[in-house]
Formats: sequence, structure tokens, C-alpha cells
Amino acid sequence: MLEVHDLLKLYRVGEEEPIRAVDGVSMSVQAGEFVALYGPSGSGKTTLLELIAGLRSPDSGSVRVAGREVTTMSRRESDEYRLRQLGVIGQPQSLLPGARAIDNASLKLWLSSARGAKRTITPLLEQLGLGERLEHRTEQLSMGERQRVLIARALAMEPKLVLADEPTGSLDTQRTREVLALLRELCVQRGMVLVLATHDPQAAAFANQVYELRDGCLGQYVPEHPPSGSMLQDA
Repeated sequence: MLEVHDLLKLYRVGEEEPIRAVDGVSMSVQAGEFVALYGPSGSGKTTLLELIAGLRSPDSGSVRVAGREVTTMSRRESDEYRLRQLGVIGQPQSLLPGARAIDNASLKLWLSSARGAKRTITPLLEQLGLGERLEHRTEQLSMGERQRVLIARALAMEPKLVLADEPTGSLDTQRTREVLALLRELCVQRGMVLVLATHDPQAAAFANQVYELRDGCLGQYVPEHPPSGSMLQDA
């Protein structure tokens, strides 16, 4: 489903040696799998997600989603790919100010001219605990509620690939468990791939496979101190 091969992204600053933000990364993820990219800030997690999303071009390497090469798409093809095939769980500031929760969550459905957008999105918002907040505007929602609206938006088109950059950073522990358990369940139900970037080992514990990203290099994650009673066991 997702094939990343020998991906390289350099950032050049003046005369200095280029920064290898993503350094020869390769990975393969099958439909229905939940993969976590674990690492500290500055490790290359966000850059890797942006390359998979087609928002940045690599210096070399390839990204294939369902057999289609992302790195050579035209701008129009890339926009269509992000609208219809890809779900991105971003940060709360990307919500439309003044818009209701149900309208913010329905945005991709409206852009794709889908019929019955609100009817389609309502059950997912309810699953995310927002059934009583559908008519509330962005400014009336807590940061955690805004994050869950973004999760609903990302899943609205039933994408086969979802990229999530610290999607539970604004959620409390209990809501984090619930949201990650739901995302894991949807991976199986819909046969979608979820790639989660996180610095939280508890969140990473929900994944089928965890990789560690440091200085742009991808390796197998080995927890230093495996938590007792992890969220995975409690979910």
C-alpha cells in the first residue's frame, strides 16, 4: 500500500554542510496497518510526512501509494491525491475560524462535491465524542475538541492512507486512549494505512509497528523503559 524507498531530503543553509532531514529512509506498510514514527522534535518526522503527502519534493528516492508514484505528480495530480486518497490530521490552527464543528469536519466532502456531507460526517463526529458540539463554532471548542474535528475531517473521505503529526498532543490521557483505539480499529475496518508521528511512547504503543527516527535516519524502536500497564493493554 505504502512503499517508501531510499528517500533523501536535504536542507541547505548558506555555505554550510547540508542538513540531511530525511536520510535514506525506506519502509513498507500494508493495508490495515498502523505504523508509528517515534522521535524527538527535529528528528525528521514532519519532513517525512510532508514528503509522503507530496507537499515537498525529495532530493532522491521514491514514495508509492497504492502503486502510484507521489514524487512525480503534477500540482493538479498532487492536489487531487491529497483531497481524495489522503487524510492528514493536522494542527488545530488549520480549522476555519467562525465555522461550526460539523462544517469544519465536512470541508473535504464539500470540496469534492459529495452529497449528504453532514449526514456522512455526523456519525464519525459522534464516535469522537462530539455529538453535542456539532453546532459549536471553532472559538467555542476546546483545543482537544478542535483536534478531534480535524481527525474527523481527515477520515471523512475514507482515505486509504492517513498521516497524523502528533494528533493527540491536545488531548488528555483518557481521550488519547479513546482516539488512538478508534484510529486503530478504523485501520482494520477500512483497510487503511495510518502513519503516526509522535514523541509519546504511550501513543506509539498503539501501533502495529514502531520505528525510531533520529537525525533523519529510520531504525527499529526499542523502548528504554517499557511502561507497565501500557495504554495498549488498557485499550
